[in-house]
Amino acid sequence: MGQPAAIRAAATPTVGKAMLNKYARAFFTRVLTPFAAFLIRRGVSPDTVTLLGTAGVVAGALVFYPRGEFFWGTVVITLFVFSDLVDGNMARQLGRSSRWGAFLDSTLDRVADGAIFGGFALWYAGQGDNDMMCAVSIFCLASGQVVSYTKARGESIGLPVAVNGLVERAERLVISLVAAGLAGLHKFGVPGIQWLLPVALWIVAAGSLVTLIQRVVTVRRESAEAEAAARDASGAAK
Repeated sequence: MGQPAAIRAAATPTVGKAMLNKYARAFFTRVLTPFAAFLIRRGVSPDTVTLLGTAGVVAGALVFYPRGEFFWGTVVITLFVFSDLVDGNMARQLGRSSRWGAFLDSTLDRVADGAIFGGFALWYAGQGDNDMMCAVSIFCLASGQVVSYTKARGESIGLPVAVNGLVERAERLVISLVAAGLAGLHKFGVPGIQWLLPVALWIVAAGSLVTLIQRVVTVRRESAEAEAAARDASGAAK
């Protein structure tokens, strides 16, 4: 959200990008281009679209999920994730290159993630009445934030952090949202499908833990290699 094409292409996949393959993205990009141009003519900035999209995701997650309305909550979230495509389209049309846009996008992605898994936790802490799944939801929320932080922190100290990991943000969101939407069909009379959500959350929790370990191990290895190279260079200079 809010990123120009050059910066946006290198960023972590957003919710909208995660839910659409390259062919679907190309299709929706063509469809949304006139709408993006309309917003530009009305003086709307990509950052505004980013903020509104995140607000919609947060509202969908925290209004519907705690009440067990997983189907409608996922529908609302899915509608607003198209802002990921709209703001990027606007940035490309404007030809903007903004580090601020990239920063805002990444920051608000964390907010949206927290709302989604927080909504699950509130459901299980309340009407869902399942302390174990509440804890799993909170772990998904926390581990997702830490997984993102480990990469950002590693890169900030000059390390490449050359590992993707088993379950990154795109996978966490697709698995969770698809499962939540399908689980919501239980209220429409589909039997047994409500168990998809807890299964998905366990998968996300386990995958996030593995990914966290992969990134920590990678940073430890790259750090040791960098320090060894610096010592070798220092010794050669003497």
